[in-house]
Amino acid sequence: MQSEELEAMVDVLKALADPSRLKLLGVLAHGEASVGALAEALNLKDPTVSHHLTRLHAAGLVSFRAEGTTRFYRLEDAALAKLRKEMFTTEKVASIADTVEAERWERKVLATYFEGERLTAIPTTRKKRNVILDFIARSFAPGERYPEAKVNAVIRRHHDDAATLRRELIMTGLMAREGGVYWRTDKARAT
Repeated sequence: MQSEELEAMVDVLKALADPSRLKLLGVLAHGEASVGALAEALNLKDPTVSHHLTRLHAAGLVSFRAEGTTRFYRLEDAALAKLRKEMFTTEKVASIADTVEAERWERKVLATYFEGERLTAIPTTRKKRNVILDFIARSFAPGERYPEAKVNAVIRRHHDDAATLRRELIMTGLMAREGGVYWRTDKARAT
């Protein structure tokens, strides 16, 4: 499972992980309703219901239509069916274990090649080297621009061969360079 898919699944589960939100979905399963009607049905305050509906809407589980200044919310049956068919299949849930195994392997690679923050050797296999490079790339803040001297200084915290590692970061697309200025790309995983 890709990390984006896993994050989407977590977002949906977080949206559902509240008794009031589940009750709201239950009420909306019977038909659309306004915030005021939902608040009355669940004995909640309007702002609380609005907050819960915002979370459910962001997860794609409810939609609304405006009528004057009032919003009427409805359950998105298609979204629930899609969740069941696409996101929460046995295969998708089982693939979470693949993610766990991959993360365990990456931790093992890092433990093998690092002593503290120092890289003891640059791996010869591409797969292991990519794990190391991704780790080093995360030493750079997303969106920040760095002169080459600063890039070298950051890399040297990990290993003395800054030129090789800098070149590898560029070649793998984890960092980009233009006119002597470097930056971390979106290809590097979030820290």
